[in-house]
Amino acid sequence: MIDLSKLSTERRNPGSMNLDRLSPLEIAALMNSEDENVIKAVHEELPQIARAIELATKSLKNGGRIIYIGAGTSGRLGVLDAAECPPTFGVDPGLVVGLIAGGSQAFIRAVEGAEDSHTLCEEELRHIGLNSKDIVIGLAASGRTPYVVYGLKYANSIGCETVSIACSKDSEIGKEAGTSIEVITGPEILTGSTRLKAGTAQKLILNMISTGSMVGIGKVYQNLMVDVQQTNEKLKVRAQNITMDATGCSRKEAQETLDKAHGSVKTAIVMLLLDVDYDTAKVRLKESQGVIKDVIKSTVQTKEEE
Repeated sequence: MIDLSKLSTERRNPGSMNLDRLSPLEIAALMNSEDENVIKAVHEELPQIARAIELATKSLKNGGRIIYIGAGTSGRLGVLDAAECPPTFGVDPGLVVGLIAGGSQAFIRAVEGAEDSHTLCEEELRHIGLNSKDIVIGLAASGRTPYVVYGLKYANSIGCETVSIACSKDSEIGKEAGTSIEVITGPEILTGSTRLKAGTAQKLILNMISTGSMVGIGKVYQNLMVDVQQTNEKLKVRAQNITMDATGCSRKEAQETLDKAHGSVKTAIVMLLLDVDYDTAKVRLKESQGVIKDVIKSTVQTKEEE
């Protein structure tokens, strides 16, 4: 029998012993109070989170991928973060991958027993062609999920950078990972329900890793998402707004330039900031690996040299 008694995520929260007697307002107030501890717990792990961002950025720059592995809530959070990267940052859907024990159907309905497999994650990692350029990030609130433990073992065996995100101290996945993030959120108000504080902590950390690494590879200019994809009316207006904010141009000029740039916000911004045509902007961006601030910096240096 598995001994869960040492896991803080499985202990009873003394502050919620009368949860079933509380009013809706009291329940909301208690949960809100407990959630304040999540921010503090994440803060304690910022150096390790920063390291994860550095490693993820390095993998992406070297042609690798970010791959999340997890089961249950942890797995769903990884899949969610991966799914949000293409529309936000304009990256290929295969650049950030979320694997969940039990496959895609487990995102909606739990697949019993999948998380206990010692071989399933390795099989799935092999299937997507895991290679040493990739970074594998394992998520498990308890820190002991076999699917994640053995997935990290396999990733290590082929030379991948590995990161673990757990909500338990001295976790098993932490012992397997090159970089261990252990956010101690404490007992849940509903005993063992790690979709609560533990899930919130993991979501916050994934936000940091994916956003930070995308900043690192030039998907952001200032604080603007310059590779946003115009897949609906809201995002078309957002593309215009981003172009206007970055360059100070009018909405009409923004839309006209976006049309000339074939919808690329990043290219439109360079065209307007440097007063160049589409082809020149594309060349400048390629020379600077798609980083707008580097395009501007190199242009200023060239003018100074002249």
